[in-house]
Amino acid sequence: MQRFKNIMCVLTRRGDQGCVLARSVNLGESNQARLRVVTVAEKISVGMGIPEGGPISEELQNGLLRDSEELLENAVRPFRDRVDIETRVLVGTPFLEVIREVLSSKHDLVVKTAEDPEWLDRLFGSDDMHLLRKCPCPVWLLKPGAPTRFRNILAAVDVDDDQHLQELEVQQALNDQVLQLSASLAAAEQARLHVGHAWDAIDAGSLRGRLLRSFDMHLDHYNEAVRQYRQENLDRLLQRLTPDLRSVSLEIQMQLVKGAPREVIPSLANAVDADLVVMGTVARTGIPGFIVGNTAEMILSQVNCSVLAVKPPGFTSPIVSQSLQ
Repeated sequence: MQRFKNIMCVLTRRGDQGCVLARSVNLGESNQARLRVVTVAEKISVGMGIPEGGPISEELQNGLLRDSEELLENAVRPFRDRVDIETRVLVGTPFLEVIREVLSSKHDLVVKTAEDPEWLDRLFGSDDMHLLRKCPCPVWLLKPGAPTRFRNILAAVDVDDDQHLQELEVQQALNDQVLQLSASLAAAEQARLHVGHAWDAIDAGSLRGRLLRSFDMHLDHYNEAVRQYRQENLDRLLQRLTPDLRSVSLEIQMQLVKGAPREVIPSLANAVDADLVVMGTVARTGIPGFIVGNTAEMILSQVNCSVLAVKPPGFTSPIVSQSLQ
């Protein structure tokens, strides 16, 4: 199922390069896509009275570039007989240079190993979060040691339609992207697809005992009505799967869970043993913005599996392409 045409794989000096490369090569083959493998070399900044751009700093920078080129060539060599691979060394701040390369070369997917910093109690590091917030194309962050084939994929969607029309259009476009992409991957991986939505209504638990029993009954009816309405919205979303995906034998399980998304989506990912969570990362602003919403940020700080994050059509990155500077 061809979804991507111009893939970028980002290699770092730490982490499992073979895993992220193998995943990128498989995607390149199955999508008949271009594949560019990059790494980002640090820009040498010298002090101690040594002028920037002088012979010493230039020699240091050139040495780092040669080392990075060798790293790339050694990494991609085992895969060159499977797909045409272009390599490139970028120089500067990693997330900035990756996004600038996406903008200038119009990449439609970035694949990278999650940083998994040892000093933080979360999977995604600073560069990862910058990419999730600001990269205009989907970003696939692979958990180190991720399985070669996914068994369970969780598509996290928001079918709450109680919002302004412009916001609703952005949300529906994002839901469609998340669903189509996760279903396509589930078909390719022969994985089970879980379509999850977190719903909430009046916090009846905090009100019970303070109100008349008859009002308790009204609360129960109201909460059940909200649950049923969200279930109907979820059913309608699944009906929008494209014909090619509806014709594939997919095992789809709908997961309608009660509670705040920032709390129950990470728990749901654990409960279904998700290898991958596919989700949108733009806040409800009415207009596609350039920051991750608070809810998405909280979810990303808690999940412990690979994540594929997408933005809605019309998203504009705050990063300026190098060619426009």
